[in-house]
Amino acid sequence: MDGRERGASLFLKKLKKSWQLYVLMSLPFLYLIVFKYVPMYGAQIAFKNFVVTKGIWGSDWVGLKHFERFVTSYDFMRILRNTLVLSFYNLVASFPFPILLALGLNYLRSTSYRKAVQLVTYAPHFISIVVVVGIIKELLDPRIGIVNKIIGFLGFEPINFMGEINLFSSIYVWSDVWQHAGFNCIIFIAALASIDPALHEAAVVDGASKLRRVWHIDLPGIMPMAVILLILNTGHILDVGFEKVLLLQNPINLKASEIIDTYVYKVGLTAQVANYSYSTAIGLFKSIINLILLLTVNKLAQKTRQASLW
Repeated sequence: MDGRERGASLFLKKLKKSWQLYVLMSLPFLYLIVFKYVPMYGAQIAFKNFVVTKGIWGSDWVGLKHFERFVTSYDFMRILRNTLVLSFYNLVASFPFPILLALGLNYLRSTSYRKAVQLVTYAPHFISIVVVVGIIKELLDPRIGIVNKIIGFLGFEPINFMGEINLFSSIYVWSDVWQHAGFNCIIFIAALASIDPALHEAAVVDGASKLRRVWHIDLPGIMPMAVILLILNTGHILDVGFEKVLLLQNPINLKASEIIDTYVYKVGLTAQVANYSYSTAIGLFKSIINLILLLTVNKLAQKTRQASLW
């Protein structure tokens, strides 16, 4: 029996011994194949003038025509700017809060109070985006919203928050922080729990304050996890969040709220003549940019000797 046959026999023995684990592992692989890899077949219509009656293979090949159309369009710079501003604003504002919340919960002595805080901060994550947008609009309504009621009580004129172009990004970002900070801190709480308690005991014996322990023990302990999450979030920098932005849009704030995802939706699905090839080209363009950013940030993490994806 040669080496190849011995390897195959050993693999079959392992497969027979732990077949339950392989069956369990096959489920996520099947999901990836069906919902991630199979749809890649349709990405080729970005390079064709797709006609439904002709099918993908029968449609005429046009190369980079749709990419050039998008890059040279009048709306390109505005849409790209809105997407990048909203993405970076959201990343900078939302990334530190789960870490701060996890650090604060980690030092709470009262178990009941910690559970109450966790419940209050986790709960908004499970609220539907439609409901969250409805809450935002009710709170910020210029006539009956509680925020404008408070502003009027203080002697100021009410503000039409949803009609102010400069306020759209802040409304989107800070409502997102409120909704997801509690849930996103779970992974950092788990990372803090994995830190050796002996380090804290030694620091207490040496007279270190809580702030010193946070700075010299907790933050270095969760830094690899934070870097990994930062890399992954950077890889989705152009995936702002289609549903919430679309629901918050109105004709007044459209100049600041139109992003790539909503533009693709309007061009590809809601237009009188749906242009599937053009919308697919825009989506593929966004995916390529996300991949380049992911590879770049991961390489920078390797250069600085931080944790990286590979």
